[in-house]
Amino acid sequence: MSSDLLTPLQAAPHAPLAELLRPGAFDEVVGQQHLLGPGKPLRLAFESRTPHSMILWGPPGVGKTTLARLMADAFDAEFIALSAVFSGVKDIREAVQQAQLTLAQSGRRTILFVDEVHRFNKAQQDAFLPFVEQGLLTFIGATTENPSFEVNSALLSRAAVYVLKSLSVEELLQLFERARQRVFPQLTFSSDARDRLIGYADGDARRLFNVLEQLKTAAAAGADTSGAREIDAAFIESALASDLRRFDKGGDAFYDQISALHKAVRGSNPDAALYWLVRMLDGGADPLYMGRRIVRMATEDIGLADPRALEIALSACAIYERLGSPEGELALAEAAIYMAVAPKSNATYVAYNAARAFIAKDGSRPVPEHLRNAPTKLMKELGFGREYRYAHDEPEAYAAGENYFPDGMPAVNWYQPTSRGLEAKISDKLAHLRDLDQLTKNK
Repeated sequence: MSSDLLTPLQAAPHAPLAELLRPGAFDEVVGQQHLLGPGKPLRLAFESRTPHSMILWGPPGVGKTTLARLMADAFDAEFIALSAVFSGVKDIREAVQQAQLTLAQSGRRTILFVDEVHRFNKAQQDAFLPFVEQGLLTFIGATTENPSFEVNSALLSRAAVYVLKSLSVEELLQLFERARQRVFPQLTFSSDARDRLIGYADGDARRLFNVLEQLKTAAAAGADTSGAREIDAAFIESALASDLRRFDKGGDAFYDQISALHKAVRGSNPDAALYWLVRMLDGGADPLYMGRRIVRMATEDIGLADPRALEIALSACAIYERLGSPEGELALAEAAIYMAVAPKSNATYVAYNAARAFIAKDGSRPVPEHLRNAPTKLMKELGFGREYRYAHDEPEAYAAGENYFPDGMPAVNWYQPTSRGLEAKISDKLAHLRDLDQLTKNK
């Protein structure tokens, strides 16, 4: 694309660094080459000058707002930006009226950019949907959440979804050099300091720029008369309050990382399990929530293959409640590692789900008379419990051939123990008991 299609975006002299360095032309954008590279969908849209409604889905600070602004400029369209956090139906109506006026006066179309569109409820999304359908508005939504869950199906069907990615280390380094040369060339950074900054940014360009602004302010006090100052890793540690990775406690990043932790445990990889556990704790996850997830792993993925897993998971939660952070987190780490190395079985999980599915479809079958309790004389006279066989009085403490299901219920065999861990012994025992049942039937 020729750069003459785009007019550089202007920012106020005292605007935040992220705004000062916002790309003013398509070729200045760093990252998202899977969408912006030659022959890729967003580049083709720019080159064709044919706007279409879309949803830009990705983590914070990867260029969603920038791309929306550049599109409006490339398509010579009016640009109206709304934040779903602060806007309501009234603001949407005003945007529609402005779009109608612009079209009538100049023939220009309008791009309506809605940041954090996932925060709009159904009524708010429905308010501008008809105008998207009519072509009055080209809708561009930005979201950090999965649009499949957060955006109306009607709106989703009229918008292409483009997934943006976190910026790589190399891309963040490009932005770091751009910022350093343009805004504070008098500062020099050691290689350790630069690497630490990129780690702080965690794939987020906006966060990188915000951190650089903090450092610039902190460095001003210790600069020499020329304004020069060398930034090292120790200075960064003292200047920045904390090293928090990007972590959204209610969003996709949260559930993606929980999913990764659970799959690492299920896959018997203790190092990966430890990585995701520590990553989430480092990002601010509630340790007790992490403990509850570990308990879930013990019941879903280990079960009776190693009943100690559940005890260890519950103990880890209790230990954390007693010790708190950071000491109690070691118990959670120990539990996560144990879950990963323990023998695996989902036999209990599968059996439970099968039983639930059966009960949901089946009727309310009565309890057979021989299994009913008979605490009163009348109940005994009615025959309740009369033919019940007390297992402890039978050989091997097992009433071979006894039926414990409702009368007439089809035979089921939901619990299928694996050959791993304790379940191997459970499987052998159940096979033996079924042999005893069969012998009783053959008599």
